[in-house]
Amino acid sequence: MGKIILNGEIKNRSDVLVDIEDRGYQFGDGVYEVIRVYNGRLFAGDMHLNRLMDSAKLIQMKVPFTVAEIETRVKELVSEDHLQDGIIYMQLTRGVSPRTHAFPSADVEPVFVAYTKEIPYTGKMKPGAKGITTDDIRWLRCNIKSLNLLGNIMAKQVAVEAGCDEAIQHRDGLVTEGSSSNVSIVVDGTLKTHPASNLILNGITRQVMLKLCADHAIPFVEEAFTIEGMMAADEVLYTSTSVEVTPIINIDGRMIATGAPGPVTEKLQLLFAEEIERQCGSVN
Repeated sequence: MGKIILNGEIKNRSDVLVDIEDRGYQFGDGVYEVIRVYNGRLFAGDMHLNRLMDSAKLIQMKVPFTVAEIETRVKELVSEDHLQDGIIYMQLTRGVSPRTHAFPSADVEPVFVAYTKEIPYTGKMKPGAKGITTDDIRWLRCNIKSLNLLGNIMAKQVAVEAGCDEAIQHRDGLVTEGSSSNVSIVVDGTLKTHPASNLILNGITRQVMLKLCADHAIPFVEEAFTIEGMMAADEVLYTSTSVEVTPIINIDGRMIATGAPGPVTEKLQLLFAEEIERQCGSVN
């Protein structure tokens, strides 16, 4: 993947440099998005780009492009890189300015970059993941998809060192979300997931999943649940742009229910695969 977008222009990646006083580099002062690409097409691209705009607005950052302009450019990037299956990573920082905590002057222009990464898509259902619980040590504006990910990184490392796929974060025993995903449970056929508040990122895959639930008469509630409730659930699953819809069958070394993917999760996996095909065409 040899191309990159820098402030609206597609350049060779080897020609692009980051200034040491870019506020994203020095402060994490910026926002980002990751869009999945299937069959050379953006999946839920408009939802991701609108969330990028929302995140920028919440940190009082101006965006020098419209959603339509960014969409046009990233589609050109996908074409130039000949990307069929993978992701587009994009980020917007407040710009380059002498280091000081306060916002720079209004004439400092934000810096927008985007690049692609190839990730093969097999279309196979994922058999199940392992999770571990950990304290949610992040700040209280998790609804902003910011570059400040140290809390998420620390949580993910807990999972890696335990041989798990995901860290399931909680605040005083109430489950919030994964280190890079949203977590849901199923009890008596009803899917339950944390409300879209400042304590979680309202994941795009989460939003697509809930729409699929509504469209296919799968009961769901947006309601917080405890660690104890999760461990006793019939099914646990996590969702994100990278893992799509994946069951979690073991948490903290304990088997969830039967230790196999449950029927609601399997149905959602099938419905999600159909939604991918609806938006992006056949990818098998």
